[in-house]
Amino acid sequence: MLLHEFLAISVARTPDKVALVCADHAFTYAQLAQRVAQLAAELQRRGVARGDRVALFLDNGIELVAGVFAALAAGAVFMPINPLTKADKLAYMLNDSRAAVLITSAGLASVYEAALAQNRSVHHCIVAGLAEGPDPRVVRYPEPLDDCSTAPSDPGLIDQDLASIVYTSGSTGDPKGVMLTHLNMVSAARSVSTYLGLRDDDVIICVLPLAFDYGLYQLLMSVKVGATLVLERSFTFPVKVLERMVQHRVSVFPGVPTIFSMLMNLGTLSSYDLRALRMITNTAAALSEEHIRQLRALFPQAQLFSMYGLTECKRVTYLPPEQLDIRPTSVGRGMPNEEVWLVDDAGRRLPNGSTGELVIRGSNVMRGYWEKPDETAQRLKPGPIPGEMILHSGDVFRTDAEGYLYFVARKDDIIKSRGEKVSPREVENALYALEGVYEAAVVGVPDALLGQAVKAFVVLKQGYGYSERDVIKHCVGRLENFMAPKHVEFVAELPKTDTGKIKKTGLA
Repeated sequence: MLLHEFLAISVARTPDKVALVCADHAFTYAQLAQRVAQLAAELQRRGVARGDRVALFLDNGIELVAGVFAALAAGAVFMPINPLTKADKLAYMLNDSRAAVLITSAGLASVYEAALAQNRSVHHCIVAGLAEGPDPRVVRYPEPLDDCSTAPSDPGLIDQDLASIVYTSGSTGDPKGVMLTHLNMVSAARSVSTYLGLRDDDVIICVLPLAFDYGLYQLLMSVKVGATLVLERSFTFPVKVLERMVQHRVSVFPGVPTIFSMLMNLGTLSSYDLRALRMITNTAAALSEEHIRQLRALFPQAQLFSMYGLTECKRVTYLPPEQLDIRPTSVGRGMPNEEVWLVDDAGRRLPNGSTGELVIRGSNVMRGYWEKPDETAQRLKPGPIPGEMILHSGDVFRTDAEGYLYFVARKDDIIKSRGEKVSPREVENALYALEGVYEAAVVGVPDALLGQAVKAFVVLKQGYGYSERDVIKHCVGRLENFMAPKHVEFVAELPKTDTGKIKKTGLA
């Protein structure tokens, strides 16, 4: 099975069903397939060959969706790039991957033009909404044809070919290109859509950038099961998104904690008829117990899936909704067709009830980092079967007696204070239990006596006021003394990554 065959199967099954809704435009599966075939043929006409990298620097929309499947159909490797990316970083990705083609839009001209000035590998830059450009490599995005008889030639792919390179955020250095094969991505989409129980009658809303693998898989899984995807550019305007959810009777809502915080802080939420919503999913960062309680109260008819994943293998764990009352802070156990376990610093497997680094074994695990063998060797290490490599996540978890996983911290984020190890996540959970806390982030800061002191950055909801002493006293009442913050700083907002996660880099 190749990744783009998801689309071919759904087209054959339900050609006239709405596959995609973007703004005020709806596209059936047949119409989407026609656009994909036209663009794929254009890519091949422009010299794209099997294994070439095609960068997709676009906002969420039909051009990006068509670009994903067209690159695959042409035999290429698609590279989704967040439209908020700056010119120097875009240039780095194009140069690092030696991209052959860049597909973008006229609204991003100032960025892509500056990036192209630093690049020689891109031989064509296909621009939506532009007639011509000063760079001879810049050409116009093909106008959609009502009747397109052109089809791309078969590039002869197998499931070991690369399907995508997704660049990590690069918070600790230059971004790394995660290499994902067709087998990796098909396996991940099958496993996730299976445990979620996605159906062809689902309407999935996606407010996450498709450059973020969590957003990208909403598209892939929706096409796989033959559902309808309502694609929004972002969650910047929550009211607009809620209106779309009502209009299209959305049944599946994937989000991250920052999105759910915005939603729960919206005073008019109860005025929207969201009874069609049957499922809410969360990943990227763990939900606090307070967020879980509020979400379940707001949407009692919807199942809530807490999950954990990373770009290097897409998804790792999920917590069945019926387990929420039993272990609300767990992210569950491994998904279908995958094995996970914890290891100590020497790589030895740990029993249930332990704390250690999570490792993942499965066909969803990446091929490696693009042309970075040293970094790849740090993450892909020999497994229990001779010749096999398994993924070391770099994340510390603990397990309970039944093997359910609880996120502790990134290995690099553990705070060592007074000779004790402090999990930032555990302190953040305590902070969220204080009424009026909107967002919180905990880091370690240098301290002459303690080695590292625990510092909390707190955003309060409107109308709430606490002193530093109030917050520390609250935490002391819920945590061991060495875990309570020594410092509390109240801020208007916390920095975020392009995908909406709280960004701790630089807070210390």
